[in-house]
Amino acid sequence: MNRLISSTFALILVSGLGPAKAGPDAITVGVLNDLSGVYADLGGPGSVAAAEIAVEEFGPTVIGKPIKVLSGDHQNKADVGSQLARRWFDVDHVDMVIDFPNSGVALAVQEVARAKKKIAIYSTAATMDLTGKACSPTGFQWTYDNYSNAAGVASALVKKGIDTWYFLTVDYAFGLSLEAEASKAVKAAGGKVVGAARHPLNTPDFSSFLLQAQSSKAKVIAFANAGGDTVNAVKQANEFQIVQGGQTIVTPVTFITDVHSLGLQVAQGLTFVTGYYWDLNDQSRAFAEKFYKKRKAMPTMAQAGVYSGVLHYLKAVKEAGTDDGIAVAEKMRELPVRDSFTQTGSVRADGRMVHDMYLVEVKKPSESKAPWDYYKVLATIPAAEAFKPLAESECPLVK
Repeated sequence: MNRLISSTFALILVSGLGPAKAGPDAITVGVLNDLSGVYADLGGPGSVAAAEIAVEEFGPTVIGKPIKVLSGDHQNKADVGSQLARRWFDVDHVDMVIDFPNSGVALAVQEVARAKKKIAIYSTAATMDLTGKACSPTGFQWTYDNYSNAAGVASALVKKGIDTWYFLTVDYAFGLSLEAEASKAVKAAGGKVVGAARHPLNTPDFSSFLLQAQSSKAKVIAFANAGGDTVNAVKQANEFQIVQGGQTIVTPVTFITDVHSLGLQVAQGLTFVTGYYWDLNDQSRAFAEKFYKKRKAMPTMAQAGVYSGVLHYLKAVKEAGTDDGIAVAEKMRELPVRDSFTQTGSVRADGRMVHDMYLVEVKKPSESKAPWDYYKVLATIPAAEAFKPLAESECPLVK
């Protein structure tokens, strides 16, 4: 069966009520992501479960309409994602789309949602353009971005004297943007970028790229990729004994599912920034408990961001008294973001939701006391510092 057709109807859910059709008499949320590929673990079916939890918490209706959750697989292809979003908006009466673990897909859908005046929330896409030059009145970047996850780590390491960097970068919008933001931070702190290698999405073999990185003699090898690519790159770097040879590996965009896949013996010591950790506080643990019952795994920051985005959208619909995209977008910018993902969130004019971020380090096996007990929280990065200043935004809505 054609994957586009099957994914359009792959999973239609009403919280607690079983299968149902989307329609104009419902408020329908579409979770559009990678359900079966390189980003399936960090988002995928888990993001659908997170959206369900948000609906369960909010209640089954808003403005007198039942709330429904639809999901589809964009296959990491911009044309598939944009076609599916257009069909959802035009035929299936979807009101809001969320997730997008692929920046190329996200940028394509941003234009469809803009034209249709529909809400799009990007929990996983990290390119800065979504709230920069390609920003939209109805587009929102929720969980993290390439600035939040690259700038802080790069600056901190350079200041410690770990000041020469080499990048292994996935060759599309996300990776290129991540490399660019990290490079700016390295140079601003007085460091130097000595080279970069570009790899295809979902490549199985990193050996040639790792050999180039080793031979560069850079103090840091930064993996500007995510999901399965990060997992495979770290595993193969371990086989090459890169860390034992004196070089530091940095993985700016890392998810708890990556650490789980790698195991603490391999992942120990990895340092990165995250927007969510399940064991951070009572609120984060409350969401994690509900998620674990559905998925038998702890949520990633991307999945927690989907929960938060859906919940905030529904609150905005209630406050606006309508599902009109422009009116709801205005309310989303007005309302504070307070939920199990964040208690410090606010939405800026450019669509960036800013909130506290956390610098974490993966524990040694001996430090972990229970399943999924993986992170040591080293520092809280306040919302005002975690994201690129609004004054530096390229978003036309700001200027």
